[in-house]
Amino acid sequence: QLQLVESGGGLVQPGGSLRLSCLASGSFLAYYAIGWFRQAPGKEREPVSSISSGDGSTLYADPVKGRFTVSRDDAKNTVYLQMNSLKPEDTAVYYCAAEVATGSWKTLIDDEYDYWGQGTQVTVSS
Repeated sequence: QLQLVESGGGLVQPGGSLRLSCLASGSFLAYYAIGWFRQAPGKEREPVSSISSGDGSTLYADPVKGRFTVSRDDAKNTVYLQMNSLKPEDTAVYYCAAEVATGSWKTLIDDEYDYWGQGTQVTVSS
């Protein structure tokens, strides 16, 4: 059974950067496409990014394009989300999710993912 644990969240000033990690255990992360999602208080969960298992191709939601970068290191069973130029509206709990997939498959649709981490809080405030 795949388990995911996010880390790297915290408090950062506007314009700052954070790098989130999603560490997998129980299986090889190389078999899975990974999605990042976030949920702010009082709001619905929204997509952030996704990365395929096969070719490492990526997708980004419009609000984070050009600021966030997703990457993976399958040897370390870890996926990263580098977040730059952070804004107060990026404040949320960030979740990683996984789905068995091959090739270039990836998606920003949360219902497509079967495995979820517990989330890590990101707060952007001065």
